[in-house]
Amino acid sequence: MTLPAHPLLHWTNALARGAISSRALTEQALEAAHASSQAGATFTRLHVERARASADAADRLRGAGLPMAPLAGLPISIKDLFDEAGEVTCAGSRVLMGASPAVADSAVVQRLRAAGAVIVGRTSMTEFAYSGLGLNPHHGTPLNPWDRATGRIPGGSSSGAAVSVADGMAAAAIGTDTGGSVRIPSALCGLTGFKPTARRVPITGVLPLSPTLDSVGPLAHSVACCALLDAVLAGEQPAPLRPMQLTGLRLALPRTLVLDGADATVSAAFAAACTALSNAGASIVEIEMPEFAELAHINRGGGFIAAEAWAWHATLLADREAEYDPRVAVRIRRGSSLTAADYLELLAVRRRWISSVEQRLAEANASMMIMPTVPVVAPVLAPLQASDETYGSTNLLLLRNPTLINFLDGCALSLPCHRPGDAPVGLMLAAPGGRDADVLSAGAAIEAVLRNRF
Repeated sequence: MTLPAHPLLHWTNALARGAISSRALTEQALEAAHASSQAGATFTRLHVERARASADAADRLRGAGLPMAPLAGLPISIKDLFDEAGEVTCAGSRVLMGASPAVADSAVVQRLRAAGAVIVGRTSMTEFAYSGLGLNPHHGTPLNPWDRATGRIPGGSSSGAAVSVADGMAAAAIGTDTGGSVRIPSALCGLTGFKPTARRVPITGVLPLSPTLDSVGPLAHSVACCALLDAVLAGEQPAPLRPMQLTGLRLALPRTLVLDGADATVSAAFAAACTALSNAGASIVEIEMPEFAELAHINRGGGFIAAEAWAWHATLLADREAEYDPRVAVRIRRGSSLTAADYLELLAVRRRWISSVEQRLAEANASMMIMPTVPVVAPVLAPLQASDETYGSTNLLLLRNPTLINFLDGCALSLPCHRPGDAPVGLMLAAPGGRDADVLSAGAAIEAVLRNRF
């Protein structure tokens, strides 16, 4: 099935015209899940009857001529990190399967329900969101829709979120992004993913990885779809997205780190995208960004993620470490060696680092940056399962570019920039924190250029 350019907006209009019903859209998503060989590894829980009831309720309200909420009747999946009243929030782990169900919806789920979304299910993920690859030895790893015969990873940690959208099991998905967990699977699966400024969306009722860095964002088929979902998640009134004028827009392309190790496919797709944007009037300015090369050393002890994950998991690990994915447990345990002094120093270093990066952008007269979201196409799953060394090095490679923006406290889009039918490649548009509206507006214009090339 050929998707419209902006599916959420298209289906909202189709629902308003009576061209399709919410129940029909929901059944399409559920049928895709039931027919898929990947559904068991994509969802930890499919809300079949609850989704049908929500869809029927939206249809009744629409039939009565009542004003409709912005997501009314649209099937949306949520990552297995968000509390839903009456459901156990397992975070992709067996350790929490016997925990008490949540007593209330998370703030994100509350806003989705208030906006009329039909929540079709909870999507699988890397255990406790602690990896950018998407592997889960407990529930299985859903395979990337591209080159599924070879068996490639979807990216993580929001692995099931990406596959649910790419395979039509949901119109869009809500994930979390602490070091790239929305943008990495979006890039590898050919989707658009938006990581907002962390403070933009409340994380109340979201099982944490690193509260300092955790952010909540959408995975969808277009920038306009992401903007609609972002407005709902942020508690704002959705408004039409107006693409920014590209003529005169200056985009900084860091020469430091972000292109290192890029494979031939990513290099070619990214270079072609930059040429297209330049031809459309944007100015791409290459700049040095030595701060990017410093981040690995700054985080050598595990950074905020290890420190804050250890604080949450210490007691649980002491009692039940044998039930954890060993590759997750060992990363959490890195936080045990960090002291309060280390943590306070990290806070201070981050403030200085952010200020320095923002200064370099100001000197270049560029408010936003572009770079490949990740430097390689989706890796093959089997070698990652077989080797801890391959797993570790590949994980660091995929996390490298996205993590820069989390440490910056920034916002970023990952946009598909590959030729249709080729291996998915993501172009990341990023800015310092608080410039979400500019990133979405510029992203809409960039998206149009990238799509109109073919």
